[in-house]
Amino acid sequence: MTPDVLFVFGLIGVAAVLMASNRVRYDLVALIVVVALVLGNILSVGQALSGFGSSVVILVACLLVVGEMLERTGVARFVGDLILKKGGSNETRLLVLLMVSAAILGSVMSSTAVVAIFIPIVLKIAADTGLNKSRLLLPMSYAALISGMLTLIATTPNLVVSDELVAQGYQALGFFSFFPIGMLILAVTVLYMLFWGRMLLGATAPAQQPQKRRRARTAADMWGAFQLEGDVNDFWIGGPVSLETIREMGEAGVTFVARRRRGEDRKRETVLFRDGMELQRDDVVLAKGPLEVLDQIAARSDFTRRSATGARPEDWRDYLGLADVMVHPEASIVGETPETAVSHDVRELEVLGILRNGDPVSDLANAEIKGGDRLLVLGPWDELDALIEQRDDFVLLSYPKEREDTVPMLSKFTVAIVILIGMVVLSALNIVPVTIAVLLAAIAAVLFRTMTAEDAYRSVSLTTLVLIAGMLPLANALEMTGGSALIVEQLLHLVGEANPRIMMGALFLLTATLGLVLSNTASAVLVAPIAITAAEAQQVSPYPMAISVLIAASAAFSTPVSTPVVTLVVTPGNYAFSDFLKLGVPLTLIVGLVTILVTPFLFPF
Repeated sequence: MTPDVLFVFGLIGVAAVLMASNRVRYDLVALIVVVALVLGNILSVGQALSGFGSSVVILVACLLVVGEMLERTGVARFVGDLILKKGGSNETRLLVLLMVSAAILGSVMSSTAVVAIFIPIVLKIAADTGLNKSRLLLPMSYAALISGMLTLIATTPNLVVSDELVAQGYQALGFFSFFPIGMLILAVTVLYMLFWGRMLLGATAPAQQPQKRRRARTAADMWGAFQLEGDVNDFWIGGPVSLETIREMGEAGVTFVARRRRGEDRKRETVLFRDGMELQRDDVVLAKGPLEVLDQIAARSDFTRRSATGARPEDWRDYLGLADVMVHPEASIVGETPETAVSHDVRELEVLGILRNGDPVSDLANAEIKGGDRLLVLGPWDELDALIEQRDDFVLLSYPKEREDTVPMLSKFTVAIVILIGMVVLSALNIVPVTIAVLLAAIAAVLFRTMTAEDAYRSVSLTTLVLIAGMLPLANALEMTGGSALIVEQLLHLVGEANPRIMMGALFLLTATLGLVLSNTASAVLVAPIAITAAEAQQVSPYPMAISVLIAASAAFSTPVSTPVVTLVVTPGNYAFSDFLKLGVPLTLIVGLVTILVTPFLFPF
């Protein structure tokens, strides 16, 4: 064993210890590895920094942009709501749905992309249900890894193994050749997580942190704080309502606040209700007034009460919002009416109430704005933001809690779906490389205005990219110093004459172990020809050995740096290195055992 090999093995050990200690940031450890490889004369500066130009880093960065697009356009919320609808708040059902969905989707597209897509979905589900996100994110990422065991195109190592079989004179693997094995492993993994794995990831609900700030106010809280009279209901309109009828309702004490109407593209457009507007069939209108008057309106044949505001906030929250703002003492709008005060640079805003010295101002129509007044303003979120930008006139005190659940680019929902489908089709059919397909999707997300370029850059986690880029050169160092060849040589020496199942187990462990420091593709490239040679030496079929390597390449459960599929969940899940060891090592052994026991029945020796 040469000094260079010893140095690389030692560096791997030091990096593992630092990460396991959970006292040093993972990205800092990756940078230490880069520097050590250069100072130890193992790699040149260019080779050590090559990871920062790797296609994997570009792939992950673009996937983070795609994930942000799905969140900003409401796709993530839609999928999360769909899973919530089926799973409710039951953690067991949600866990099964998430794992099965991630595995099936990952069988036809990049598993890294699947995780990037599912992270905002899981975070939303955890926020809506109060469940511990750490008990959902890691199982979901493990299921995405297992997707590589389902179809031939699910991950690159599968194609590597199949190509190696062809190169050695054997038939290629079929698209679904090992699908039954992968599905069995998925089922076993789901059971493992349900009955054991999730118990190691904390309590069902996350521990409550001490509240240093007061609880965020809801829209209903803000409504009450301004002591606004009356109730708020939304109605579906069953027929045309004349201006005369609308004005009669106004005289009775009802104020129509906003109207939603389907446009030519069948999407509902929301506007504040103004004098002179009419109501047509299929409109939805938001009205406030005394409850008894609202009850009278609900009794009409052309008005159908849907709910009180708060029971169906999803119908309005993405379009209309509230803001509690204070008028600057030296504001230029002092002395103006509420209507003109908020309409200088914005169009669709309305003052619902004024608090002056803690008391509500009753006659809004004839009131004059004074410095220090608090205004409750209603309008589209973007125009509320524009109002707050007038810092010489207004000071934002609070937005309602519902602001956290809004989708800023809901109008681009269909565009995001088309971009996502295009990415999947391009990568699944091998029309272009996966990295190019994802890069095109990220570019399209900006070009079609689902987000700005600045939003796209902000969505990229530099911590994640540095971690991946810094660890990638270890694979080159291990191969260039002869460390990989040394490992393979020792394997053949130990089990070369053993039972074929023992050889399968040894190949599985070798591939899985190399996968901790090499990419799964590099591990497959290295071990696949050894597996075929070993099978020929034992005079048995190479297919069980090849399948063992193929599945082991996707069984990178044991560390957070072995594959981007699990690296992506480290930060949002707040995982420690020990979490991966506790769950991943037993799961890897279980998957290996299932592979060794089941594979020979489908692929006889």
